[in-house]
Amino acid sequence: MRTITMMAGVAAMALVACTPEVDMNGARIFAENCSGCHGDAAKGDGPMAATLAKTPPDLTTLSQRYGGTFPRDYVMTVVDGYARGSHFSPDMPEFGAGDLGPMVMVDATPVPAKLLALADYLESIQQ
Repeated sequence: MRTITMMAGVAAMALVACTPEVDMNGARIFAENCSGCHGDAAKGDGPMAATLAKTPPDLTTLSQRYGGTFPRDYVMTVVDGYARGSHFSPDMPEFGAGDLGPMVMVDATPVPAKLLALADYLESIQQ
C-alpha cells in the first residue's frame, strides 16, 4: 500500500511539473494587454488612445460610476467580449477569444483564471 501511495505522489508531482504555469498577476496582465490603450494608470490615456475611434474609459472610476460597488461581472463580460453593446469601440479586442488560462470556480461559476486576476486588479485600483 505504501508503494502505491508513493507512486501516486510521484505521478502527481510529474503532472504538476509538466503543466505550464499560468500568470495570475493582474497588474502584469493589464500592463501586457490593456495599458497600450488604457494607459499605465488605467486612466484611458495610453499611447494608442489617440488613434482609436473612441477614447478608452478611465478604469479607476468604475466603482464610482456604479454606485460605489465594483461591477465585477460586467467588467469580466466586457473584457471577455461576451456582452458588449454598440456603444463599445470596435477597437477593443475580445480577450475571450484567446487563452485566459484554466477555469477557476467563483460562486459555482467557472471563470478563466486570467480574467479573474485582471478583474481583481482593476478592483484594487478603484479611486
